[in-house]
Amino acid sequence: MKLTLDNPDRVAAPFGDRYAHVARVDLDGGALLVLAGQVGVDDDGRVIAPGDITAQSERIFDIVAGVLAAHGAGLADVLHIRSFLTDLDDLPGYAAVRRRLFPRTPPPASTTVEVSRLFLPGAVIEVEITAAVPARPPR
Repeated sequence: MKLTLDNPDRVAAPFGDRYAHVARVDLDGGALLVLAGQVGVDDDGRVIAPGDITAQSERIFDIVAGVLAAHGAGLADVLHIRSFLTDLDDLPGYAAVRRRLFPRTPPPASTTVEVSRLFLPGAVIEVEITAAVPARPPR
């Protein structure tokens, strides 16, 4: 087993370099990717569309797709989605984005919880992803 912590060039660096975007665990026959929680921010770390669950969800999954792509994966490789919403009444807007991006049946395993707030004002959702990908040659 080999562990790699990474911040791919394809996405903006994490806030203050306090964490890695992804932990990659290489195993026989593939790898497990555990992504840090992502919020809807622009490349300068500013929350996009404060309070807008749909716009922030779209941006989050753009970031997630970039992190996954940097490790030879895509949304089809997602095993589990953990979502933190500041208001569960926003769930329909988030669910519509998820249904479009994960049309397969069954969709990935999922956990969704309501939290009192997130670390950036205006952020209404944070998403963590776990994905599995087949083995690939080292970089």
